[in-house]
Amino acid sequence: MHTRKLGQGLEVSAIGFGAMGMSQSYGPNPGDREDMIGVLRYAVEQGVTFIDTAEVYGPYDNEELVGDAIAPIRDHVTVATKFGFTFVDGRSQGVDSRPEQIRRAAEGSLRRLGVDSIDLLYQHRVDPNVPIEDVAGTVGDLITEGKVKHFGLSEASATTIRRAHAVTAVTAVQSEYSLWTRDPESEVLPACLQLGIGFVPFSPLGKGFLTGTITADATFAADEIRSRVPRFDAENLRANQAIVDHVRSLAADRGATPAQVALAWLLAQQPFIVPIPGTRRRERLDENAGATALALSADDLADLNLLVERVGVAGNRYDDAGMAAVGL
Repeated sequence: MHTRKLGQGLEVSAIGFGAMGMSQSYGPNPGDREDMIGVLRYAVEQGVTFIDTAEVYGPYDNEELVGDAIAPIRDHVTVATKFGFTFVDGRSQGVDSRPEQIRRAAEGSLRRLGVDSIDLLYQHRVDPNVPIEDVAGTVGDLITEGKVKHFGLSEASATTIRRAHAVTAVTAVQSEYSLWTRDPESEVLPACLQLGIGFVPFSPLGKGFLTGTITADATFAADEIRSRVPRFDAENLRANQAIVDHVRSLAADRGATPAQVALAWLLAQQPFIVPIPGTRRRERLDENAGATALALSADDLADLNLLVERVGVAGNRYDDAGMAAVGL
């Protein structure tokens, strides 16, 4: 596994690991907690050393899981977590990035992760009630105090990124980006390029769709995130099969899997892009890591770049409430 640099010189594995699905959103785990710890440690053994979590995943459970997994290997991993919500009785009450809440969240994350300093701390969602300058200033203070090393933003607009960066240097921006979610390309990615900020795509495999394993007649349990995503509604799912069919065909021609093609396409977009696919299985982790060895030709990339324009995408990537919460 080779490495890439995000902003401010933060060097991480070229493929990261999104740990959210180990605690929520994708139904029952195929194994118990110890199995998930084993998968996380296996990831690090394979060179996938950039691990992404958040206090809201669970909430709290995912940070504790990651903390237990990295305890004996702390020096070999880069851990990113996120603040930005407030909780009552274990339930999110919405966004909250007041300075005092940021500090409470950071202290909780430090404790649950079992670390002295958080490598990368993101604001999970922009809080319209708190100026981004106050958020950036608070994280900057935490960096000065040694509790945080790098500052990040998630699902923020280019304008918000620029305002935050003017106060405290932003190391990475995390947003959904994949072959069927191209929103960051118009403004956010150019801003990252200009400012020297890394970009970390979450859901780089389209919540599993781009793996080619989700059929047109798939159904999802009520507690699964895909049951609430319009793109996975029955009618839209059938319409969107044309996208994955094309990726599957190209993958077969290249001796790769659809997931590897989707990840290799992302890696080819910019040298500062580091996708964080999630998995709960070692074999999928090996598959994802293998994308770094897949060299797509210029013709392949041109073909994939125009895929969504040719085929179209049916349905939004979030429901109405989710779309209202993102700043792109």
